[in-house]
Amino acid sequence: MEKNNLKIFFIKLISITISIIIIINVVFNLLLADKFEKIDNLLSLDKSKFRNDLRDKIRNEIRNGLEKDNILNQEDKVLLFKLYKKIKKEFADIENKQ
Repeated sequence: MEKNNLKIFFIKLISITISIIIIINVVFNLLLADKFEKIDNLLSLDKSKFRNDLRDKIRNEIRNGLEKDNILNQEDKVLLFKLYKKIKKEFADIENKQ
């Protein structure tokens, strides 16, 4: 009788262990795999294939932007103009100090 209880205990233990492993694997694949893939793509920028893909994506975005009437919205235009004026002033300060 005691041997039968021990056998049932080990069967339950093994099935619970396998269930936990499957659950951890599913959670990892659903939640973390995408994040690790993005990080891996960033770290592999030194490889020419990924650099070429990134360069092509940037070129396509520039082409798409040039086809539009307005590339920037009004708020972005104002921010960029203020940044331009500030940088221009700082360069003028450098010229004056020399």
